[in-house]
Amino acid sequence: MNDLNIRQIAQDKFNNAVCVVIKIGSALLVDQKTNSIRLDWLDSIASDVNKLRSEGKKVVIVSSGSISLGKKILNLKNSGLSLEESQAAAAVGQIFLAQSYQKCLGHYEIVSAQILVTAEDSQNRRRYLNGRATLLKLLDMNVVPIVNENDTVATDEIRFGDNDRLAAQVVSLCDANILILLSDVDGLYTSDPNINPEAFHVPIVEKITEKIEMMATKKESELSKGGMLTKLEAAKVSVAAGCHMVIANGSRLFPIMSIFEGRKSTWFISSDNPIDARKQWISNTKPKGEIFIDFGAERAILSGKSLLPAGVIKINGLFLRGDTVVILSSEGKVLARGLIGYSYHDVELIKGCHSSKIKSILGHPGRSVLIHRNDMTL
Repeated sequence: MNDLNIRQIAQDKFNNAVCVVIKIGSALLVDQKTNSIRLDWLDSIASDVNKLRSEGKKVVIVSSGSISLGKKILNLKNSGLSLEESQAAAAVGQIFLAQSYQKCLGHYEIVSAQILVTAEDSQNRRRYLNGRATLLKLLDMNVVPIVNENDTVATDEIRFGDNDRLAAQVVSLCDANILILLSDVDGLYTSDPNINPEAFHVPIVEKITEKIEMMATKKESELSKGGMLTKLEAAKVSVAAGCHMVIANGSRLFPIMSIFEGRKSTWFISSDNPIDARKQWISNTKPKGEIFIDFGAERAILSGKSLLPAGVIKINGLFLRGDTVVILSSEGKVLARGLIGYSYHDVELIKGCHSSKIKSILGHPGRSVLIHRNDMTL
């Protein structure tokens, strides 16, 4: 495949994207000799982010670097740290990391936010839903979230282990269309090009087969934890979520625009879009309850709107927040399925009420919709 075709594919994916997730590893962000942030490089990332946002795209950054930065500040050795030393380095380095992003993005009047997560946050339903709601609200408010693993509290048992996997999980949280993994290589090769001079580059992967997996190596740098194997795992998760993924060399300045211009990279193509993939998953999930709605609510959801508490007549089932429920008309006709935003107990209290009354009824502020249109399949 020639450079022109790669550029056409890249531009097509970018032009149709609504949300882009960018994963930045320590090896790119932090100078390996000085353990200092490469500010000129980070400035170029900020410029690329500004370009994407000027084209109406939402951007999320998944960033490593806190431990590496903390090691320098605390004068710790580069390798062989105890768990407690790593956690202490992360606590110190995270502040400096966030300040650096804030400064560079601030040059373009971009507001950034910090989100720290652990693997438990994606495995626990309540935490997952809260994290998703917060992330989507930040994007709606035109903020660029900076996501990092919470290394201060994470242990080997409850950590993602590398930010490739974390970035793939973030894709599903924000319904991203493109995941960009910036690396120190130009993408996937048939074998390690540093060892085999006859290895050739793979520009497009439409299906991750056993043959593709055999091309991955376990090579890792001192600063980063993820090799090509973890990137392939991230690709599987992303593609299944309806998100295209691209691996590209991020060492050069303005790496995102370089991908857009057709520089050498590897694209993993998804046949779905994020919303369709999510709705397909909902369709295949066993429902835990039933929601009966009036005619006005029926018309609203059939026209593509979210379900509000005011339209609910009655409920069946002991469902919890985040469970799949069936939505039925007042006559019992199945209309849709969706992920419910409240437990059966809370829905029983707020059904038939205007969303403005939720706080006074439940005693705490709640979301205005029972089931968001993006969490509903007809």
